[in-house]
Amino acid sequence: MIEGSLPRLEFWCELQCPDCRTALDDVRALRERYGDALVVELRHFPLEKHKHAYAAAQAAEEAFAQGLGWPYVEALLERVDDLSARGEDVLLEVARAVGVDAEEVDTALVDGRHTLIVDADQAEGKAIGVQGTPTYVIGGQRLDGGQSQDGLRARIVAAVEASKAS
Repeated sequence: MIEGSLPRLEFWCELQCPDCRTALDDVRALRERYGDALVVELRHFPLEKHKHAYAAAQAAEEAFAQGLGWPYVEALLERVDDLSARGEDVLLEVARAVGVDAEEVDTALVDGRHTLIVDADQAEGKAIGVQGTPTYVIGGQRLDGGQSQDGLRARIVAAVEASKAS
């Protein structure tokens, strides 16, 4: 399949969310199944109940700017509990662990260079009805994983397969 030949999958995520950590298994399985044909785009939807989620979204954007966004996101989601307990120091530790320039992440958190991206994602998410995370959007269809992730991967696969048939 040609890179990006399938509909884009938006993964509305909050990087301090335990359910998003679980959803990562679905994202990995979808990538394994479809490879580069399925573009998975991280969209930020930090929730007010998680006080480090907004900073985590900004740090992730800096990691994407450095070409290591997905490794950073995956490593950070594995440390959701640590982030909740220890705060923003974890953002820098994860950066160092995956090869992201941690000083640049720290600077980005101070200067707010990625604030507009995170704010725009959050506003768009609210506009299309995202209420919690994880939420997926594929082919114009919103799939909410915040209540239950049971059957979500199968529904995403069905949407991808339907797009291939059309």
